[in-house]
Amino acid sequence: MSLEKLKPWFPWFTLAVLVILVGVVNPAFFNPSGMVALVADIVPLFIMALGMTFAIYIGGIDLSVQQVANLVTVVATVYLAQFGVLVAVVCIVAGFGIGALSGWITTRQFVPSFVATLAMGFIALSGARYLSGERALSMDAEIRDASFGWMFGNTAGVPHELIIAGVLLAVAWFLQTRTTFGRALKAVGAGELAAVASGLKVDRIKILAFALSGTFAAIAGLMFSVKLSGGDANLANGFLILAIVAVLVGGTPLTGGVGGVINTLVGTLIVVVIRSAMVYLEVDATMQQMIFGIILIAAIAMTIDRSKMRIVK
Repeated sequence: MSLEKLKPWFPWFTLAVLVILVGVVNPAFFNPSGMVALVADIVPLFIMALGMTFAIYIGGIDLSVQQVANLVTVVATVYLAQFGVLVAVVCIVAGFGIGALSGWITTRQFVPSFVATLAMGFIALSGARYLSGERALSMDAEIRDASFGWMFGNTAGVPHELIIAGVLLAVAWFLQTRTTFGRALKAVGAGELAAVASGLKVDRIKILAFALSGTFAAIAGLMFSVKLSGGDANLANGFLILAIVAVLVGGTPLTGGVGGVINTLVGTLIVVVIRSAMVYLEVDATMQQMIFGIILIAAIAMTIDRSKMRIVK
């Protein structure tokens, strides 16, 4: 079997090897209840990475997701008492709008996606700081439990966070694999010029991809806020690089057209296992960021499609 045919399975092999290695070093890792709790704890990260997949799948990137999540934690905390459970709609609309605007700037103003989304991230951060008064905010515990307490319960021993993640994964998978929109995403990622020539409305497709990224980031932010019972302009800091790593090590390259949301699930699990190993080995937080930076560089180098790159001499 050729290396190219094996390549899609590399993330699965990597996950299996890492799980075995961590289990050998720390046998308690295989405790079922501990594993369930570990996976449930990173659901917001997975949801953020899930949305990021749509932006990367078309050959772009969304650097605003962390700040969108931060903004949503503040919006949810500030307006929970006024809107109750409907604050979720406000948060999702805000995420969708920021993502769509990023897509519009990228497609209609011809600003590269990393610049457009980075700028929108700064705008979202400023909004979060303004609304929060640059301080940490706390939710009313009674209203929070009445509106969103169901998010963090469990049914038959299964945490509701995992059920939410499963539903969102199913929705994302359906959009990617069972709709004309999903096929259009793949076409744009595989070759934008060819997609334009075939008559696809590429601008609209790309705007929707970024809008989905913003929407999923908003849902992640809402979960952060409810779980931690508050909001802050820095609450989701540190999750951007982890979300990008999860997408890339899962096998969705920055050049787009390959991979998808199931790959992101595998990539997120790889991130979880690596983080678990570093916590067990007492690697400090600064060193963890450096390690994930190295993993990010390696993931890009291993997954990028060099046939799409053009070297100018």
